[in-house]
Amino acid sequence: MHAPAQQPTAETDYDTTYYESFMGKTITGRFYFGQKYTALEINRNNKTTPRLRYVPNTTLNMGIGATYRSFTLNLAYGFGFLNGDEEQKGKTKYWENQGHMYGRKWSFDFYAQFYKGYHLNPKGLGSPDPNLYYFRPDIKFNLFGLAAYRILNERKFSYRAAMVQNEWQKRSAGSFLLGGEIYYGIVDADSALVPAAMAMLYKQQGIHKVQFFKIGPGAGYAYTLVLRQHFFITGSLNANLNLGWVGETNGSGSEDCFSVTPNFLYRIATGYNSRSWNINMSWVSNRMSIRGVSSADGYIGRVGIVRATLAKQFQPGPKAKKILKPLDKMAAKK
Repeated sequence: MHAPAQQPTAETDYDTTYYESFMGKTITGRFYFGQKYTALEINRNNKTTPRLRYVPNTTLNMGIGATYRSFTLNLAYGFGFLNGDEEQKGKTKYWENQGHMYGRKWSFDFYAQFYKGYHLNPKGLGSPDPNLYYFRPDIKFNLFGLAAYRILNERKFSYRAAMVQNEWQKRSAGSFLLGGEIYYGIVDADSALVPAAMAMLYKQQGIHKVQFFKIGPGAGYAYTLVLRQHFFITGSLNANLNLGWVGETNGSGSEDCFSVTPNFLYRIATGYNSRSWNINMSWVSNRMSIRGVSSADGYIGRVGIVRATLAKQFQPGPKAKKILKPLDKMAAKK
């Protein structure tokens, strides 16, 4: 039998029989491995034609971090011993700020990313040598965007338990999600994005620049299945219907069009959670449909992060509490 649900109070605005929050009580320390990506797919005209998937050569990073209340700091680096010999894929220069914030009632995803240098996956696709990757140091992909979703059942469902590790979901629960998103992106290259040897297979042949703007509402659902109070599987899916503008440029000039296309934002996490420890694997990914003039098949942008995390709750001592006092004051003003 379960204890009766606790009514919200000034101190507790959630049902403590469903999840427990450590915000303001502990420091959540974490050790993790993570890898981010921003990829571009050029869709095929038929099933017999291979899909062109340009991916960056990003590093697998190892890092540490801490969360106190709603403040998080993570530091990570792509050490050489983790990444092996990746030179055959070519070098990607990139700077990105991909963030995912999880509040009690809202989740936010924001993107400010600059990538240059992409290769086709798998090896040999588009390359005259089947043992080499087709690498394009000239391809650039810049993306800016924001997505915000209201968590309607915040009393019983916690995103933070799976994604931030500063809460503990003890009973299965889910929530509908309502919100919207906005994005602007540009893909640019010195020559056509489709390899010359494969140009006749794609309607996007000759296109070397693609710009897009997308905005629209979305809805979704998130659910955490809890087994034996500690083991969990979290999954969520947001479907968005966006009004979009797309401009394509080739050697003859530019054309643009408006269209309505779907976007999908999904999150998956699984692992073990308790009052002291959290160990999990998580994946957050955004799939953006980009429909141009050259082809209704168009392009697909994929942005995401994969992470493995080991986290522990630490009780701050008197000295730590003194250092954290400014954060307590900031949280009290919210």
